[in-house]
Amino acid sequence: MSTDAHAGRMTEVSDKFGITPEDYMLPARHMINLLDPDGTLRPQDKQGTEPGHEYPLPSPARLMEAYSALVTGRRVNDQNSALVRQGRMAVYPSSHGQEACQVAAALCLEEGDWLFPTYRDTVAVLTKGVAPMEVMTSFRGEWHCGYDPKAYNCAPMATPLTTQLLHAVGVAHAAKLRGENTVVVAMCGDGATSEGDFHEALNFAAVFNLPVIFFVQNNKYAISVPFSQQSAAPSLAHKAVGYGMAGERVDGNDLMALMAVMTRAVRLAREGNGPLLVEAHTYRMQAHTNADDDKRYREDAEVAEWKAKDPVIRIQSYLDDAGLLTEQATAEITEKAEAVAKTLRDGMNQDADTDPRELFEHVYSSKTPQMAEQQAMLADELAREEA
Repeated sequence: MSTDAHAGRMTEVSDKFGITPEDYMLPARHMINLLDPDGTLRPQDKQGTEPGHEYPLPSPARLMEAYSALVTGRRVNDQNSALVRQGRMAVYPSSHGQEACQVAAALCLEEGDWLFPTYRDTVAVLTKGVAPMEVMTSFRGEWHCGYDPKAYNCAPMATPLTTQLLHAVGVAHAAKLRGENTVVVAMCGDGATSEGDFHEALNFAAVFNLPVIFFVQNNKYAISVPFSQQSAAPSLAHKAVGYGMAGERVDGNDLMALMAVMTRAVRLAREGNGPLLVEAHTYRMQAHTNADDDKRYREDAEVAEWKAKDPVIRIQSYLDDAGLLTEQATAEITEKAEAVAKTLRDGMNQDADTDPRELFEHVYSSKTPQMAEQQAMLADELAREEA
């Protein structure tokens, strides 16, 4: 597509909102934030919205669905952290404090859409519908991801930094070539935006006008490297304009705002308006993983400041004040979350039934001579041990 054609497409999109292409691509001047930390709905003129960046409130039913997933996500994070301490899981990158981002990323998608998560996005994968034990299999130390990506339209949780963005773009490109009405959400953290793969993925998606939402959870640290040492841009969302796509900033601890922003982003992508970059400002409340000592690079006072912005408490307060969170609803949501936690406890407390011969089954579509030789050597060794 020529430069003139790109400019024409941006003008066509921005004309729908009665704004300039620059105002469409640049994020709103103020971050989208619908709820205060205490759960109070902000006045409309304080929500960050402006022409071309309007976000109507999600319906009560939609919010209750998201809140239920949020409570389950928090319970799963706490349960998994306990399982690590018990030695039942090899490692766990907790998303405690970031669950609202992950719930919104999954719930904004429709059947047939794809999710590309990172290693920290277990809550998003659960919310996408993957069974709890299938989600956690890889963290137990087994060789496969635990679930069939095609069965859930959910890619494996990517441990290599940023590679999943390229894979997401590939799926979106294939879907467009086939004439499928598929939208892809590609998740990453702020540290991933420093990788070359981030540039390549965004540039390719914009050039080919692909239906991808690049969803950046800016949790302020790339392991121990603070965001201030990663980028000098006004925000990560501002990077969108350099690629010719729309960008937006949203309070990542505000479930209502996240649902509104992500739902709109998916709709715009599905309508053929090209890719979008959404930056959610959130915070990783716990260490990077159980192998990390976060006290070496951040102060307790900083963590305490973000505890007051807890996404669970914020939306819970709003729903309670709105009369939506009845005793019965609360009991049902809690029961559902506890059932998932019990499933994880029961599953992880059973020793895995592993067969080392499986290591050779899914490396290549056809085994190489060397692999066949190695497999035969292993089979012979196991046979002698069993004899």
